[in-house]
Amino acid sequence: MTSPTPPHRLIVKNWQNELLAVSRPEKIKILSSFFKTGKGEYGEGDVFAGVAVPDNRAVARTHSHETIEVFAEMLQSPVHEHRLSALLAMVESYSRCKDAGRQTELIDFYETIIPRCNNWDLVDLSAPKLLGPEISSGRRLDMHERLSSSTLIWARRTAVVSTLHDVMKCRRTALATSQCRRHLDAPEPLMHKAVGWVLREVGKKEIDTLRAFLDDNVTRMTATTLSYATEKMDKDERQKWRSLRNSK
Repeated sequence: MTSPTPPHRLIVKNWQNELLAVSRPEKIKILSSFFKTGKGEYGEGDVFAGVAVPDNRAVARTHSHETIEVFAEMLQSPVHEHRLSALLAMVESYSRCKDAGRQTELIDFYETIIPRCNNWDLVDLSAPKLLGPEISSGRRLDMHERLSSSTLIWARRTAVVSTLHDVMKCRRTALATSQCRRHLDAPEPLMHKAVGWVLREVGKKEIDTLRAFLDDNVTRMTATTLSYATEKMDKDERQKWRSLRNSK
């Protein structure tokens, strides 16, 4: 006699079918190219189903109550949108839940699955809203340090972009600029972009803090990082910083 399918696997199957129902196969090729899934690229081997983020978010919202076991199964899927949906559901659960025990459970689990957040959108749509509030409150600083010290790019990107919560919600920039300085010399273009993005957000809140950072570090910055960081400045100021960087 065939053993019955475990209940959590039935939930996972239904969840994946809901995503399939809102997928658009014509988007698969576009997404695969955009997220660099070719041989030797950072997203090599990632598989897409063609689900737009707003549609994925709507499906994920209905699964925010699921168990860690269900989230874990979704995150083991080779399909990018399955992993994203699990992370979006976790964000929804963490953000709306008033149960500290549930939040602790989610963050404990989040650290274990960072390797499955293996593309930039998976990191960027989860880290600021899961780890971000924790480090803003002075919790999980040991976890944050482990991620920042990791050899895994997705862990280090998580450490950097998680500081956006401190910047955007609390108007505090010290942790963000510290992380940006620490990772200025990272070899990966995705880290150059992450650092530049965070610095740009710092500038939106405290332009003098961004200028002071640039004064101290512009000659260490890649062109990409500087471009992202100065994106909201006027043309003349952007040119000034580019000239200073090029004079190194």
